[in-house]
Amino acid sequence: MRPPRRPRGLSGEDAYLWGEIARLITPLRGRARPAKPKPSPVIAAPILPAKPIMKPAHKSPPSPMAKQPAPAAKPPGKRLILKPNPPATLPPPVVAPPPLAQGLERRVRLAFRRGALQVDARIDLHGMYQAQAHGALMGFLMRARAAGHTHVLVVTGKGGMDYDDAFSERGVLRRSVPHWLRAPELRSIVLGFEEAARHHGGAGALYVRLRRR
Repeated sequence: MRPPRRPRGLSGEDAYLWGEIARLITPLRGRARPAKPKPSPVIAAPILPAKPIMKPAHKSPPSPMAKQPAPAAKPPGKRLILKPNPPATLPPPVVAPPPLAQGLERRVRLAFRRGALQVDARIDLHGMYQAQAHGALMGFLMRARAAGHTHVLVVTGKGGMDYDDAFSERGVLRRSVPHWLRAPELRSIVLGFEEAARHHGGAGALYVRLRRR
């Protein structure tokens, strides 16, 4: 068998309701009025004060006269530096070679013709080809100037009057040597030249006057 259940006591709210109902009931005669049950004390939970709701403060719009904060400065970017173009290099001025004299001085010419003056040095180009004769002439003139000579004799040969002699090496050298002496590369060495006297070869030789060092 199950043990009898213990009567469960009324809660505070149930006891309050039961008391209100018991007041409305009229007891029968001869019966005692049931005692009013005492309500159990109700312990009310403490009421905590409500936290005030903080409303955001209303900000007035900024005045147009108010000083606005200065914008943040942008970081300086890379600056393009233009370098000036280098000055154009001008070509070196062309130095004109010294002018070539017409020939020898008159007193020197007369002295050579009379045999009173002798040449300082001489070269004979007979039997040489043009390339060989040109190199020999250049070397001879530079050595003569380095030695301090003033007047030298260059023998080219006259060349014959017939067809074969006119185109022989002697005939070619007679025409080519004056052009070589007028060339710019010899202007710093040769001051002038002219045909030699008869006893020095006449039309087959040239007196060459050299510049002083």
